[in-house]
Amino acid sequence: MAFTVIHSFLASVLRNKHQRLDAKYFAVQEFFNAMAKRHALEIDSLGTLCSSIVSGSYVAEYTTPDQGIPYIRVGDIKPFSLDEYEEDLAFVLPEVNKEIKTERNDILIARTQASTNKLGTAALVDEYTEGWATSQHVTRIVANPQKISPFYLAAYCNSRFFKSQTTLASQGDTRVEFTHSQLAEVQVIKLSDELYNTIISQVQKAVADNRTATDLLDEAKQELLESLHLPEIFKTSPDRQQRHFSISVRDMTAFDIWNATAHTPFLLGLERHITNSFATVPLGKVAELSKGDEVGSALYDIYLNKQADDYAFIRTSDILNHEIDLFPDYFVRKSIASELQQDVQPHDILFTKDGKIGQVAMVTEQDRAIIASGVVRIRLRSQNIGIEHEITPEYLFAVLSLRETGYYPARRRTVIGTTIPHLREERLSHIPIPLVNQATIKSMSDKIRQAFVLKTARKKAILNVLNLLDSVYDDYAQDL
Repeated sequence: MAFTVIHSFLASVLRNKHQRLDAKYFAVQEFFNAMAKRHALEIDSLGTLCSSIVSGSYVAEYTTPDQGIPYIRVGDIKPFSLDEYEEDLAFVLPEVNKEIKTERNDILIARTQASTNKLGTAALVDEYTEGWATSQHVTRIVANPQKISPFYLAAYCNSRFFKSQTTLASQGDTRVEFTHSQLAEVQVIKLSDELYNTIISQVQKAVADNRTATDLLDEAKQELLESLHLPEIFKTSPDRQQRHFSISVRDMTAFDIWNATAHTPFLLGLERHITNSFATVPLGKVAELSKGDEVGSALYDIYLNKQADDYAFIRTSDILNHEIDLFPDYFVRKSIASELQQDVQPHDILFTKDGKIGQVAMVTEQDRAIIASGVVRIRLRSQNIGIEHEITPEYLFAVLSLRETGYYPARRRTVIGTTIPHLREERLSHIPIPLVNQATIKSMSDKIRQAFVLKTARKKAILNVLNLLDSVYDDYAQDL
């Protein structure tokens, strides 16, 4: 074990406005000071490079999605983008103070977390997510474009340069907090013009690809929705439907789930409409379903300690916007992944079955992951079955990701365990997959295929950017 000895005068501690006594705080300062001096780097504090560093506000009352705007909380902030899944979001009235609303190219950071390991995730606001409201635990950073590009700063705030400075945050009894003054002290290093401009262009590409891919997926799902010809009664939320109804014991016994939700007229009627209006096939007939594994927290590792061949460990919270997070909370060693032999491949579909039911993702070429026990891997059984039933992996993804044909049927088959909702793979395999006309399947499949080409390109651009920044950080760290 290596130790670093840092000498600091008491006077310098007392002069520091935070008067911190923890060693890591001074180790970070010493590291960046030595780095800047030895390599003659251009270095500034975040505070001098930004027009403002402000937090959102507490809003007591939520509203419905159709009446409100998304209210960004800590869990909604992911690297380079926000979680846009409606079921994950809270909504507030649009009349909230405009000072807490996002603007394009704002950088959002969670300023409170359970541990410093989870600090250092920054999202970038684009044309779709501007105008959203921010909670009191979210800090909005507005870069001064005359001093630094927001695209470079977003990459920097997701890199080891930033994550290594999370020890600047205050340690509370149960959580850590980045105050505005502490964030303002974060040291930002500007690399050579060539690297700086490369990073900017790659982040811009990642943002643009992400939005185009999202639009294509929305178009494909809308195409499927229109093909289902749903009556008006099924185009509203089940929460608005009748709460008092009766069901026969015979029907409850046949379905084998004895709770009210499984038999609500809305969910039951929606599924009957689909099975009566279309030829359907059970999911389990056309696809193999395999749940993930729990490796145990003792084998988790964080991003700062990640090795090049580590695997992302994907839990239900790591699936968002129909893809798996490139930078989840935890990673595991290659040897652990090899023992589990999950064989997660590109074009596999992932479906969450515990806690957050019905989150759907497709694995891309850039993903290197294993899945936790709350996630099911779904893979088309064979090309022959796919052709016979006019199904492609992309069409299967569309059916499962559409609320009417994926989430609601899953909700019917979900039971509440000791503490959380739970959906068994066997019940998931019974979800009916409607077979629409071949032209629609082809059109949807083409759009989804194109969307995931863009999502793959986005992930590649992000990895390139962070590999550039992190490799420079590692080189400097080894040199000191």
